Amino acid sequence: MNHLQKKDLQYIWHPCSQMKDYEDFPPIIIERGEGAYLYDINGKAYLDAVSSWWVNLFGHSNKRINKAVQKQVENLEHVIFANFSHQPAIGLAERIVNITPAGLNKVFFADNGSSAIEVALKLSFQYHQQTGKTQKTKFAAISDAYHGETLGALSVGDLDLYSKIFKPIMLNTYKAAGPDCYRCPYGKCRQDCNAECFEHMEKLISQKHKEICAVIIEPLIQGAAGMKIYPPIYLKKLKEMCSQYHVHFIADEIAVGFGRTGKMFACEYAGISPDIMCLSKGLTAGYMPLSLTLVTDEIYKAFYCEYTELKAFMHSHSYTGNPIACAIACESLNIFEEDNVLEKNKQKSKLIGDMAVKFAEKHPYVGEFRQLGMVGALELVEDKKTKKAFDWTKRIGYNIYKIALEKGVLLRPLGNVIYFMPPYIVEEKDIEFMVSIAFESINQYFGR
Repeated sequence: MNHLQKKDLQYIWHPCSQMKDYEDFPPIIIERGEGAYLYDINGKAYLDAVSSWWVNLFGHSNKRINKAVQKQVENLEHVIFANFSHQPAIGLAERIVNITPAGLNKVFFADNGSSAIEVALKLSFQYHQQTGKTQKTKFAAISDAYHGETLGALSVGDLDLYSKIFKPIMLNTYKAAGPDCYRCPYGKCRQDCNAECFEHMEKLISQKHKEICAVIIEPLIQGAAGMKIYPPIYLKKLKEMCSQYHVHFIADEIAVGFGRTGKMFACEYAGISPDIMCLSKGLTAGYMPLSLTLVTDEIYKAFYCEYTELKAFMHSHSYTGNPIACAIACESLNIFEEDNVLEKNKQKSKLIGDMAVKFAEKHPYVGEFRQLGMVGALELVEDKKTKKAFDWTKRIGYNIYKIALEKGVLLRPLGNVIYFMPPYIVEEKDIEFMVSIAFESINQYFGR
């Protein structure tokens, strides 16, 4: 263990970590990043196959974005966002409204994904309180949902790993059994089903709609649940029912937005417009914290009044609308437009899929390889025929992650799911390296 690792362990408490693990597996000290790779203080390279927690789109130390940062820093680093504004925020808001689903015409700024979720929940609740539907005080979500780790976000999530200990102080929310396409209880497959599993949400909304402010959902991919992918028809049915019963549809596109699924936003696959949309992560291409919550004009107008009516949305963050973060987001959108990113990603996602399927079909412990756009996931199972899951306490994914790191690929797992979510600038050789090392590491763990 070097002196920096010792200092780190002396002073830092890392997120989502059992710190005792770090005694035997100390943190890797990264000195720099370039393209799809990270380099530690010893010069060892690691392919960033998870985009540094799903945020990096165009590689580390991207020259275009670096220039945008430098230019903005020389003009304005930050300014209070109440009664003041600036061009980067105005430009970003206009461009986001133009590329998101129709009807989302107002943009509220915050500084991380969980905060965007909190904003969405509070806006929905306050809207109903101010429009005479005061009995609407609860939210609904699906099983295995993840929407962040602040208390409100945890309350609409459904992963005990993050929330179980906090349940006594969380909001009381409704949960409906959601899609489970790999182990579909209806015997269907995600490619051609009619979302028969929607019956659970349909029943919940029909029975409890008078109490429900909003339904919140991760469109098409439940990320932290293990990259669980489900079909667009589920979203179509949900949108129709929310509209029928005057329940807000909140689309949490924090992880899946900005091209991850193959389209700019996952809702596009279903052809729907949510009432509220939350964006973050890839918004600033992995450079700075920033999040947006978009709403319809109808929601916005419920807050538009004289000051004495006390209907304003009293929610703020010190770094709301930070000019540097907004300038980065604008440059990221420039790259999307000028470099034909979504079209190029089609070829890269196909290469990931072709390679992964070739290995997965023959592997006795890979139950399924599932993919949507630039997101691919290998679910490891004890029995391929029965789809029996491995005991999570064996930490199989974590041990494979450690093996892969030694081989130069960062593949941080989700339980027993190994996934690929690389930066969009990966080259063919990087993809081949990433997928081959993933399977080499899986084979090494299982002694194959």
